[in-house]
Amino acid sequence: MTTIRPVDPATATGSAKDLLAKVQASFGKTPNMMKVMAHSPATLGGYLQFAGALSGGTLSKALREQVALAVAGVNACGYCAAAHTAIGAGMGVSAEEARANLLGNSADPKVKAALTFARSLVAKRGRLEARDLDAVTAAGYSQGEIVELIGHVALNIFTNYFNLAVATDVDFPAVDMSKLAA
Repeated sequence: MTTIRPVDPATATGSAKDLLAKVQASFGKTPNMMKVMAHSPATLGGYLQFAGALSGGTLSKALREQVALAVAGVNACGYCAAAHTAIGAGMGVSAEEARANLLGNSADPKVKAALTFARSLVAKRGRLEARDLDAVTAAGYSQGEIVELIGHVALNIFTNYFNLAVATDVDFPAVDMSKLAA
């Protein structure tokens, strides 16, 4: 059960109300994570701005979800695993692929290289070695795409830590994290 109750969009006021209305209009629902973030409109607004900026990048929507899954897997974030499995399904990421992505695996070698890079970035706390960058470059990612991958990892670390810290109630179909073998 969440340690910080979600803000009810129906009773929200000021900036929180405006931001939650934008979320509802954009997503067709208001996820619990964003309702909890709404206690600090600066936090919710910052998250939405960062996510919005990255959505205009060059990485495909599916790959962005797969990176989110890989980061959720490293951090054992059940909320993000559930959310990105559901969102990824809408981008064509199968349930089997999503489970593999949580472990940093993929049937597609180029995707796997991005997920390996993302997981290395998390595990090494940003202190990558030349071989980490060489591997993702060799897989066909440009410097711009690598920078964008780093941005997505950072965004997802934020949401993972947020949801773990406040124990956000999962409002997407749950993913059984216990069945994931490392």
